[in-house]
Amino acid sequence: MSKSVKELVRKHNIRTSKSLGQNFLIDNTIIKHIVESAQVSTDDMIIEVGPGVGSMTIELASRSGRLIAVEIDRHLIPALMENLAGFNNVEIINEDILKIDVDNLITTQTEKLKGIFKPKNVKVVANLPYYITTPIIMKFLEESTLINTFVFMVQKEVADRMLAQPGSKDYGALSVAVQYYCKPERVLDVPPHCFIPQPAVTSTVVRLNVYDTPPVDVVDKKMFFKVVKASFGQRRKTLVNALYNSGYFKMDKEEIKDMLKSMGIDENQRGETLSIMQFAKLANSFSQKDC
Repeated sequence: MSKSVKELVRKHNIRTSKSLGQNFLIDNTIIKHIVESAQVSTDDMIIEVGPGVGSMTIELASRSGRLIAVEIDRHLIPALMENLAGFNNVEIINEDILKIDVDNLITTQTEKLKGIFKPKNVKVVANLPYYITTPIIMKFLEESTLINTFVFMVQKEVADRMLAQPGSKDYGALSVAVQYYCKPERVLDVPPHCFIPQPAVTSTVVRLNVYDTPPVDVVDKKMFFKVVKASFGQRRKTLVNALYNSGYFKMDKEEIKDMLKSMGIDENQRGETLSIMQFAKLANSFSQKDC
């Protein structure tokens, strides 16, 4: 166990919260590997979500130009502040990341540092709580235009879904969404003994490199994600039934069948067999039908 984490937990009488999904990372080798995978430099502004008592925050602060640590649990703030007392490039924010306007936060911080520090890159590094992983990831992907790179530690099963390819059991709406915005790559698996308390599952670190432009052209992004959601909404249904039964589109079943046929897609296929390119073409067809 990391001595600093152990001492801080004892000194501040910290009790980890199951409701907040708190598991403190204590393996220094893993910490260094995560930070190195984010390629953190003094040109970077880093946002860390859920720093806990700061076991990884110190490594991030020592390498970055500016670090914003967003921690929802006010009980951890005193320990976090003590751990980071030697750094003048850190700002701790005691808020819920899901309620923060991320790009506004980045812009405000950049303006605040005008003439002192101008970040070339903005990166997010986070050990995400399992119970709220997907909402946090989707918030960043959908709402921010200023972030270049994400390095997330998530439950292994979630990482498998993010990286999954068409036709696999793990392929789903999250796979398509992540791969629309980013190029994901697996960094390493992290066993339970690297945390306190130990989680019941293996974790995985993934790096998401944000595309300058998505790999597919879509006429209407909202339509694209509507089609994706409908296609995976009833996984056991054929694609035509899943699309029709979703109620999202102003077309009858025969019209949907004809549209799929014109695209060379078998109506009896299931959503998990479609590539992101096929989803884009399908969404564009729906857009042309003014659905």
